[in-house]
Amino acid sequence: MRHRLRAALAGILLSLVSINGVAAGEKKFGPFTVDDTKPGVIALDGDIDVNSGLNFRRALQAAPAAKLITLNSPGGSVQMGLLIADDIHQRRLATYIPKESKCFSACSFVFLAGDERKVDGALGVHQISSESPDLVGAQLAISDIIEMLNRFGTPMDVMHIMFKTPPDDMHVFSQGEVAEYKLNRTSGLEKPPTAIVDVPVAVAGVAPKDNDRVNNIEASTEAAVASTAPETNQQAKLSPLEEFTRRPNRIALYTGLDLFGDDILSSRVAEAGECARSCLAMNGQCKAFTFNANPKIKRGPNCFLKSSAGRADGNSVAFSGRFLSGAEADPSALTLGTIDPQTALFDDVDLPGGDLSSRPERSARTPLDCRLACIDEKRCVAFTYIKPKRECWLKGAVGTPMFGKGMVSGLKKLETFMAAKIISLD
Repeated sequence: MRHRLRAALAGILLSLVSINGVAAGEKKFGPFTVDDTKPGVIALDGDIDVNSGLNFRRALQAAPAAKLITLNSPGGSVQMGLLIADDIHQRRLATYIPKESKCFSACSFVFLAGDERKVDGALGVHQISSESPDLVGAQLAISDIIEMLNRFGTPMDVMHIMFKTPPDDMHVFSQGEVAEYKLNRTSGLEKPPTAIVDVPVAVAGVAPKDNDRVNNIEASTEAAVASTAPETNQQAKLSPLEEFTRRPNRIALYTGLDLFGDDILSSRVAEAGECARSCLAMNGQCKAFTFNANPKIKRGPNCFLKSSAGRADGNSVAFSGRFLSGAEADPSALTLGTIDPQTALFDDVDLPGGDLSSRPERSARTPLDCRLACIDEKRCVAFTYIKPKRECWLKGAVGTPMFGKGMVSGLKKLETFMAAKIISLD
């Protein structure tokens, strides 16, 4: 089933590319990268060398709409760092250090120049260093640094730490220090109000067999996302930094994966595209969705909007999407133990023997609880739930299946899930 779903999705996406044209590429200017799909962002990734000032201005020419600079650099030339920082300050650009990124030494000048700035990664400072014994030159460089940092509104405590940290050491600010010294700075734009409706629900049903319906599900999802993205961009006024860290700019689509739990709203919709559109229209409050693709389920909700990606769970009738901001990396492959509720559960079947414990699992009072308990227990490979006794038995080995009236058994297996496609919303 999953292979057919992926094949159908690939065909639809090829059609989409042929309509929209060839995807634009990246342009490199020394350590700076400009991506035509993200015209508002310039990425600094690498050392700041003697050519970086000129390369930054070339990047600005290539991306005249840029409003945000993302930073990942060990530092480098002090003079070039100050020159880049001055350009950022004059243009009132925002600066951002993403998670898993670092901005050390001369890069810190670039960060502190941001009209709006935020540290999610690591910011490090220390004294300047030079192999030249030119004391006058060193004093002039320090004077330039102090003058620039004052213009950027840098807290005095930050400058004290910078000039007290030896050049062969690095002071990396903790998140507590980031808050204490007010290193993060916002633009002051008003945030749109949001409301949360708590309606916990879960996906249920049986696997669809109609491939034409699968095609329609995927096609409607892409069409709805494409039509909604420009519309949503007008719903809330966000600063450049908020736009990058909060506004979804990509959607990762999965087949056969249920993002279980963390539901904020559920509804009945005709197609998966409507489900995606409902999520995208919530101004970032909705982070993901799961659509029940079972055509035999005629009543009840089939669209589940989520405040987070929730708990990943294998379910062959589930079609899910996770919205990603510019600050988030593309999701990697996910390997997990699954007991598919459509294909791996068997009614009136007992799996005798192989129990992990001499007592039933106390926390599991329903077949669903028992299934999840087995998934969570690494040693569990199967389970049997006895309905009349409301007992859940987790198994470390699978015995010979036998008829067992009123029993439900499930078999666990490892599965790897990858996004069938990541689609840009831009």
